Amino acid sequence: MTRRGRIGFFADFQEFILRGNVVDLAVAVIIGAAFGKIVSSLVEDIITPAILNPAMKAARVDKLSELSAGGIQYGLFLAAILNFLVIAFCMFLIVRSFENAKKRFIRQEEAIAEEQIDPAVVAQERLTIAMERLTETIQRKG
Repeated sequence: MTRRGRIGFFADFQEFILRGNVVDLAVAVIIGAAFGKIVSSLVEDIITPAILNPAMKAARVDKLSELSAGGIQYGLFLAAILNFLVIAFCMFLIVRSFENAKKRFIRQEEAIAEEQIDPAVVAQERLTIAMERLTETIQRKG
């Protein structure tokens, strides 16, 4: 490969990496991983014990992994289901709040656009249209 080919390759790679959407995606992955750890801790350390403690006491086990029947560790499965439901609910709340904020922002932009329309300009445009129609009508009859 020639030196020029390598420079072009690295320049293309640099352009690809520095695009906004690639950087945004990297930030989203990092924040998503951190958020996932928070939600997992919430589920594993707070919600799951609160919900499954009665079942664990009835089964006389101390750990969720010991909650099993015939070798099937249904305690871990229940924890995984709870984890999924909590993460899905959190994501629902986040998406819903973003959609509401977006709708509110669009309404504000529309209100600003409506306020910026000068009534004198609208009246002038209407008058111009009326004059054009009148001129066309007179020309047809004449």
